[in-house]
Amino acid sequence: MKGTHEYAGDPRNETILIDINGTIYPRAEARVSVFDSGFILGDGVWEGLRVEGNTVLFLERHLERLFEGMKTLDFQPDFSREELAARLYALLAANGMSDGVHIRLMVSRGVKATPYQDPRMTITPPTVVIIPEYKQALPEVVEKGVRLYTVYVRRGYSDVQDPTLNTHSKLNCIGACIQATKAGADEALMLDPHGFVATCNSTHFFIVRRGEIWTSTGDYCLDGITRGKVLEMGRELGLTVRETNFTLTDVYNAEEAFVTGTFAGLVPVTEVDGRQIGEPGAGRPMIQRLQAQYRETVARYIAGPGQQHPRG
Repeated sequence: MKGTHEYAGDPRNETILIDINGTIYPRAEARVSVFDSGFILGDGVWEGLRVEGNTVLFLERHLERLFEGMKTLDFQPDFSREELAARLYALLAANGMSDGVHIRLMVSRGVKATPYQDPRMTITPPTVVIIPEYKQALPEVVEKGVRLYTVYVRRGYSDVQDPTLNTHSKLNCIGACIQATKAGADEALMLDPHGFVATCNSTHFFIVRRGEIWTSTGDYCLDGITRGKVLEMGRELGLTVRETNFTLTDVYNAEEAFVTGTFAGLVPVTEVDGRQIGEPGAGRPMIQRLQAQYRETVARYIAGPGQQHPRG
């Protein structure tokens, strides 16, 4: 298995339309410059978006994170949040897409005059690429869960490369993914510089410990949208939810564990470092409760805030 992002291929993706800087191209013709900052340096930010019921889920929060990332990296966008939202929905309409879609929204600093890192060498506004695909998480992944392996690659300090930024520069997570794959696991569990559990290479990590929901402090991981929804849902349900430091000892002895992400939602973790999570036959009552609450949260969003967005 290839972790929580494994999916079944869809032939419709061969003829999708892709938006580059506001112009729509057939997939076979979609290109960016070899001088683009994203290609040369990984100098860019991105978002993964989910589409259900003709609605880009939690779009306001995704755009907030994207624009915060651009400001942090000192990008000068020539578009507003409203204009970008309109382009997203216009592209979905052009593709005839309304459900079961995953979007990769990427913004690089722009095209360089020459291949060099100095941002002052950038000669165009930011490059924006929007790729929508028909993509669904495999039901067996969500049902059976994933196996994690704790890697030596750490989530580092913000003064080296801020782990809270969703940048194109993903070598840290790619290295972790490679090590976990070589160890025969589905995804990597990553520690912070102090040895506490931080996150996974492409998802966020939670455990259920003594009936409480625990996740990391968030100091060394991305401010995940689905992660935040789980924290909100837990409190809505009257559960004790902690953002706290915890160790692998807590993980190995957890009653349940799961990961979260925009693509697959909430996915159980069955094993970490060869240790089975939870007692045999105990089931996953907390995960099942949260999965049901997440579906309700999505439905409320589609019926409420999601209706406020342009539909193209």
